[in-house]
Amino acid sequence: MSQAFIAEIQDLLATVTFCRPEKHNALEISDLGELDATLIEMAARADIRALVLRAEGKSFCAGVDFGSVAGHDWRDNPLERVTDRLENMPFPTLCLLQGGVYGGGTDLALACDFRLGARGIKCFIPPAKLGIQYHPHGLKRAATRLGLNAAKRLFLATETFDDAEMLRCNFVDWLVEPEDLHARGEVLAKTLCGLAPQAVRGMKQSLNEIANGLFDERAARERAAASFRTEDFQEGRRAMAEKRPPVFTGR
Repeated sequence: MSQAFIAEIQDLLATVTFCRPEKHNALEISDLGELDATLIEMAARADIRALVLRAEGKSFCAGVDFGSVAGHDWRDNPLERVTDRLENMPFPTLCLLQGGVYGGGTDLALACDFRLGARGIKCFIPPAKLGIQYHPHGLKRAATRLGLNAAKRLFLATETFDDAEMLRCNFVDWLVEPEDLHARGEVLAKTLCGLAPQAVRGMKQSLNEIANGLFDERAARERAAASFRTEDFQEGRRAMAEKRPPVFTGR
């Protein structure tokens, strides 16, 4: 089992916590393989409604540990595989960011649906200073999430973005004081877990397809029509009429 992260499932919420703070939570090649396997297992579970990605220590993640990359055939990029997997998790994903967000750590964050940052965070992507070309899906993700100019500033000019710039270019959705990061994250995760899971999963699929130029409008219309035949829709109507929070079952 990897010593770089801890995976937990409690009630409807899954959590992955990076726990190698002495290395700024850098991930080795083997860690990425185990993280990918963990995400596959989580994606197959119908009882998970949200995933939170977070970290211990002063930094969120420094990406791939360069001490572990020698001899690897990078035509098969394990970071790209993990971030693609994370982007396509069927349920919503929330990333909690503190301190430094470096290299591949930025791609892990951008692969999540939502990013909550603590004031004082900064991000930096160094491949151009190391003679490395970043993996294509990561470049695409950055360009579509942040805009082409911001992506070029990060990858080609190797700028360091502070918290204000990260908020301005939509790298983070919200900024809070560092001491409020986990409490606010818990509130957001609870909100995500309380929503109708089939509706959320279907809309996430459609939104991701739209963003990637793969939108299947016919399939999206079928999913939308089917939602009116679910028990969750009936529960939502009852809860609204009775002025109480709904209790969704995913059926």
